[in-house]
Amino acid sequence: MSDAKNVLGEPLQLCCNNPTTGFYRDGYCNTGGQDFGLHVVCAEMTEEFLEYTKSQGNDLSTPRPMFDFPGLKPGDRWCLCASRWEEARQAGVAPPVILESVHIRAIEVISLDILKQYAKESAMGN
Repeated sequence: MSDAKNVLGEPLQLCCNNPTTGFYRDGYCNTGGQDFGLHVVCAEMTEEFLEYTKSQGNDLSTPRPMFDFPGLKPGDRWCLCASRWEEARQAGVAPPVILESVHIRAIEVISLDILKQYAKESAMGN
């Protein structure tokens, strides 16, 4: 997976390792055959998005120690399912994305133009 590309056609950059994100929990929004949810969109959490996704049955804010999951808060970065991000966008609550850390496969679900509209500076805060 070290040759994974981002939506800009460049090497995929780290999304976040505090908390450690990604389908493979390696900090990157890598994907593979077992990742049916396509967890490829590196996004910075907002209160609005966290409330929305919780209301949709995917609670990302509550800690789950048994899964070594601290719970997310606004400002945390996380690899989201492309379809969930797109659903949130259509609902008007999509969080900003870090293009350098969004896997190229995201464009199978979301156009690059739309991702660019939601792009945030890539400076790593985590």
